[in-house]
Formats: sequence, structure tokens, C-alpha cells
Amino acid sequence: MSKVILNISMSLDGFIAGTNDSQKQPLGDQGDILHAWMFSGEETSQTNSFFKLSSIDKDVFDSASKKTGAMIVGRRTYDIVNGWGGSHPLENVPVFVLTQSIPDTPPEGTTPFTFITDGVEQAVKQAKEVAGSKDVSVGTASVAQQCIELGQLDGLDLHIAPVLLNKGVRLFDQIGGKSVALKSTEVIEGTGVIHVKYDVLR
Repeated sequence: MSKVILNISMSLDGFIAGTNDSQKQPLGDQGDILHAWMFSGEETSQTNSFFKLSSIDKDVFDSASKKTGAMIVGRRTYDIVNGWGGSHPLENVPVFVLTQSIPDTPPEGTTPFTFITDGVEQAVKQAKEVAGSKDVSVGTASVAQQCIELGQLDGLDLHIAPVLLNKGVRLFDQIGGKSVALKSTEVIEGTGVIHVKYDVLR
């Protein structure tokens, strides 16, 4: 059965990007350190040669990538990275973009993009249909917050960089008024990163 999993890199104090994020610097001021683990090794990812990781980090990255059948991102992230030029780094994985309006001229590439204008629940529904038995990956803060608030999130795969970023884009800024109980299922020490998995308890 398909699950909705938040898969994201973050600082120890809960930021997923620095201040002043833009198309020129998508991760904002000092935000690159959050993703340094993806480029700090000598082993090439099996899913995309763009990523160079340590052996441990490669296993974590590739395992999650192979389980991903669809992705959901927010429009702001899509715009900041210019739609990945039409080709997301996870090759051939359909991407659903949560937005209020459909862009006039989306970049053309290898990734199938679907623009959802009627809310996160519809995005999750369509993404699950496409993903089949694989997982739906959520990789942006705004979508993650909406999924948590609406009870749509099943798990969290967090990649925690050893830094206190102090300011920027918070991951858990607006998740509704209720607490969310989690169960830790795995902790792996990587190279300059700690990988932590949680199940959402209901």
C-alpha cells in the first residue's frame, strides 16, 4: 500500500533552507550545507549519477529513491528551481505540483508534471494512484505542513545536518493546533548527516 513520506534534509534546529532563497541560490544563505552529504562521497547513486555519496549515505538515498513512485511539491519550490528544467533529479518519477494556477509555459523535459489546483488532498489522491505500491514522497515544507495538519502524512525520513542554521525556512512552522505522535523506526549515522525515520502514529 502506498504511503506518503516526508523525505527532506534539514538543520538540527529545523530549517530546510536559509534566508534569501531564490533561483540564484535555491537553498538560500548557507543552505547548501544541508545537502552537502549528497555530494561528499565517492560512490555514485544508482538513481542519478549527479549524486556522489558515501557508501552508507548512498544506501539510504537509493533505498528511498527506489521506493518512490510519485512526488508532491509546492509551487514556490517549483518556481525557485525553475521546474528543474523539466527534468527532476529522480528520473522518470511523476511530480505533482500543488498550485493556485497552472504555469503558461512549463519547461519541457523527461519528468511528467501534473499541476493540482484543488488542494493537497486531491494531490495525495492522484499521486497515490500513480505511485501504485510505491511511496509518495513529499519534499517541501508547505506541502509537508498541510499533509500533517490534514492527517495525510504516514512517515518522515529526515536527514539532519550538524548545523544550527538559526534562520530561514522552517520545516514545521504551521502544522495545526494538535500535537503529532511519532515512533522512531531507524537511526543511521552517515557522513556529516544523521538519517532518522519516523512513523506517524494515529
